[in-house]
Amino acid sequence: MPVDALLFDKDGTLFDFSATWNGWTETLIRELAQGQDDVAQALAKVLGYDLETTSFHPDSIAIACANAEIAAAVAPLIDHLDQAAIEQHLSVSAAGANLAEAVPLGAFLDDLLARGKVLGVMTNDAEFSARSQLERAGVLDRFAFVAGYDSGHGAKPDPDPLLAFCKAVGIDPARTAMVGDSRHDLEAGNAAGMRRIGVLTGLAKRDDLAPLADVVLPDIGHIPAWLDT
Repeated sequence: MPVDALLFDKDGTLFDFSATWNGWTETLIRELAQGQDDVAQALAKVLGYDLETTSFHPDSIAIACANAEIAAAVAPLIDHLDQAAIEQHLSVSAAGANLAEAVPLGAFLDDLLARGKVLGVMTNDAEFSARSQLERAGVLDRFAFVAGYDSGHGAKPDPDPLLAFCKAVGIDPARTAMVGDSRHDLEAGNAAGMRRIGVLTGLAKRDDLAPLADVVLPDIGHIPAWLDT
């Protein structure tokens, strides 16, 4: 069955995860810790982040969890902000992160649009961050649908936000592909009855994604060739 629509995860899919978020996360931790090294170390441990190597552990909660879950996890370690304020800080700060496109996005997305594909984004980041980042990358207008965990449809791995995309654009889930770098992305795609494309621009390895995917590609730039097969 042909693929008429593609729903993309954002971090680790449209944007390379490590190149975009490693440095930003160190800065975030230092800001939240307010110069207290013991707090910084505790925050890093909860987030699954190594301050020495400025990199994430493969099982970090930051990979697939929504901002609300991350805020809840770190709130007990922070005495100057409550959980709601932490969640808001994450959203606003992430909106200004330095973005590393997995491939040149404008040309890639224009090729898919020229093929008649309908495109969307569903991220467990906040919708505000997603829209801000896509606009800064100059590609927001390529997407018919952009949703975050706080858009009212739920968060991955639940299928509801994926099905909301299909309803919004009028395309059957069976003719839609979920594209993502994490098991949460692919689990959501499976539950929604979609095709599933895994990419390796996040922290998950091929062996992590392959059991849940129709195909695992090095990055999204290989999707057009896959569509042609």
